[in-house]
Amino acid sequence: MPVYEYTALDIKGDTLSGIVDADSPAGARQKLRAAGNYPVAVKESVSLPAAQQSPLSLTRFRRVRHSELAIMTRQLGTLMSAGFPLVAALDALIPQSRSSQLKNQLTRIKDAVVGGSSFSQALSAGSNTFSPLYINMIQAGESSGAMELVLDRLAEMIEKQQQVTQRVTSAMTYPVFMTIIGAGILLFLITYIVPTIAGLFADMKQVLPAPTRILIGISDMLKRWWWLIPIAIVIITLSFQRIRNTVSGRYAIDRTLLSLPIMGDFLRKLSTARLARTLGLLLENGVTLLSALEIVKNIAGNVLIANAVEAAGNKVRQGQGLAGSLDETRQFPVLFIQMIQVGEQSGALESLLKKVADLFENEVEIVLMRMASLLEPTMILVMGVMVGFIVLSICLPIFEMNQLIR
Repeated sequence: MPVYEYTALDIKGDTLSGIVDADSPAGARQKLRAAGNYPVAVKESVSLPAAQQSPLSLTRFRRVRHSELAIMTRQLGTLMSAGFPLVAALDALIPQSRSSQLKNQLTRIKDAVVGGSSFSQALSAGSNTFSPLYINMIQAGESSGAMELVLDRLAEMIEKQQQVTQRVTSAMTYPVFMTIIGAGILLFLITYIVPTIAGLFADMKQVLPAPTRILIGISDMLKRWWWLIPIAIVIITLSFQRIRNTVSGRYAIDRTLLSLPIMGDFLRKLSTARLARTLGLLLENGVTLLSALEIVKNIAGNVLIANAVEAAGNKVRQGQGLAGSLDETRQFPVLFIQMIQVGEQSGALESLLKKVADLFENEVEIVLMRMASLLEPTMILVMGVMVGFIVLSICLPIFEMNQLIR
C-alpha cells in the first residue's frame, strides 16, 4: 500500500505533519478528515526497490542507520512491555521516526501484520533493512512468547556493535585527518614553492646537487601530470572493488589481511567477538545451535572465518562437539576454543560466550588505542623526513653559492 506524507491542520488550527498509508491521495485525505484533521498537502512517499532504482539515484545509497534501528527496536520493546499490541506499537512509532526509509519500512510491516503475516515474515518481505540475525531473533521471540525481552536484547546488541564501530572510527579519525592535511601541505610546497625557488637556481648555470634535481623533477612531474592522480585513485578503487566482488579475489584479500602481523590478530579478535556475542544471544533465545551457526557465518566479515564456521557446523551436524569442530579450522583464538569447551561441559555455553565476547572486545579496544597512538608519531616522523628533504634540497644550492662567493 502506498505511503503519503501529509501536512494538515487539527481542530485547534495547529499544523501537523506525518505519514499515512492509503490506496490513493484521495484515500489519504479521507483518512485525515476522519481523524478530525484538515489536509493541506498530501504527496506520495515512494521508496523504490533496489532493482528499479537508477544507478545514479541517491535513494539507492540511503540506508537505515544502526542507531535509528537500535532506537526503534528499544522503543518497540518498551511499548510492548507496557501492554501495547504490535500494530498499535508500530502505529505509535511511525510518526516518531525521522528517517523516511524507516517510516516506509514500518508502514509496510504494519500493513503486512494487519494482513495476517507474522512479525518475522513482515520483516523479511522485500527489504534488506533487517538482517537475517534480526529476523531470526524476532522469530525466536514469537515462538517463545518473550518478544519484549528479545527486542531489548536486540537493541543492546545493535548498540554494542555501534559502540565498537564508533570506537574504531574515532580512533582513526585523527590520523586520517592529519594524513590529508600533511599531504595537502606537501603538495602545496612541491607544486608552488619549489618551482619559484627552482627558477632562481636556473640562473646559476651550474650542476645542482642530486637532492635538488630530484625535488625539481618531482615538482615538474606533479605540475604536468597532477590530473593523473585522481584518475589513478579512481581506477585503483574500482579495480579493488571489482576484485573484492569475486569469490577468489575476496578470499585472497581476506587471507592476506589475516596473515598481517598486527592487523591480522586485530581482525581475527574483532570477528571472534562479533561471532561470540551473536551466537550467545541466539542460543539464549532458543535458536538451535545449527541454525545459530548458519546465521553467524553471515556476519563474520571475513571469508576464511565464515568458511570455518560453516565447516564447523557441518561437523556438529555429524555429531562432533562445537569446540573441537572450531579448533580443527585453525582460524580462532585458543581462548575462544577453551571457553566454548568449558561451556559445553558445564552447560553454560551462552553466558561464557558473552564473557568471551566482552574479553575480546576489550582487547580489540586496547589494540586499537595502541595502533592509534603509534600512528601519530609515525606520521609526524614521515612528515618530518619529507619536509627535511625539501629543506635540504633547497639549502644545498644556497650553501654552494656561498662557497663560490667566498
